[in-house]
Amino acid sequence: MKQIIIEPTQNPKVMKFVADYNLIPGSLELDRTSDISELPLAQELFNYPFIERIFITANFIAIAKQDTVEWEHVVESLKNIIEDQLLANPRIYLQKNKEVYQVFSEMTPNPAVMKFVSSKVLMDGFVEVKNISEAGEVPLAKAIFEEFDFVKEVFISENFVAVTKNVSVEWHEVMVTVQTFISGYLQKGNKISNLKPQKHASPVKHLTNREYTAAEQQISDILMEYVAPAVEGDGGKISLMEYDPETKTAKMLLQGACSGCPSSTATLKGGIENVLKQFVPELVEKVEALNG
Repeated sequence: MKQIIIEPTQNPKVMKFVADYNLIPGSLELDRTSDISELPLAQELFNYPFIERIFITANFIAIAKQDTVEWEHVVESLKNIIEDQLLANPRIYLQKNKEVYQVFSEMTPNPAVMKFVSSKVLMDGFVEVKNISEAGEVPLAKAIFEEFDFVKEVFISENFVAVTKNVSVEWHEVMVTVQTFISGYLQKGNKISNLKPQKHASPVKHLTNREYTAAEQQISDILMEYVAPAVEGDGGKISLMEYDPETKTAKMLLQGACSGCPSSTATLKGGIENVLKQFVPELVEKVEALNG
């Protein structure tokens, strides 16, 4: 039986239900307009009309409720539903009987980068290959570079391969070909990497020499729990670099596929800012990118 621990959060409207294993690579943020056709757990939870949003990331599920009910009246029922659903579908998504590498294409915020997502985990961590000369110990990346002369970089992480192209082609011209190639490579059981994967970690530790204030630590904790997995899922990284308590402005460092992406501002305003304003409204009113 999947055991779930109930854990309150800083936001009284949000409760966390923590498992003892990772539920999903990356993150999901769901509301009542989301497509949950392949998410039985979300279907069951949204049967409760007081549930507004569901966050699923790492090893926990966070549920945001309306003010019409108190947690003490519903939390045990929700815990039981989550435990039952995880027993039937441990990895959140419906499990497929056929154990094969199914690969599908997924756009990223950076138009030069396309993600090719596998139905099976490729590695625990990531490897980044900036050019073909660095690909000797990463057979999958080397094969991609040798097959396609328009490839600039290859980033392999968790259950996806992110490929960065140059300007000689458009993704709609080559996407299916690259997807088919990666799927065939994986299906043959070929080696992915001989290198030890790096672990996803906040780059802020290497870029600042100061300690966070209490407010900065609160903001950073929310980023690492609720935002970082989704950003890393797009081939990027995010860190809190500066915080102005007078204007309640949090300034972020965006790296990887998110750095220089035309939609970075939209990502900050539409996603990250909303999450921070929901969880720590007393601290954050707006966010900005230090590197555009």
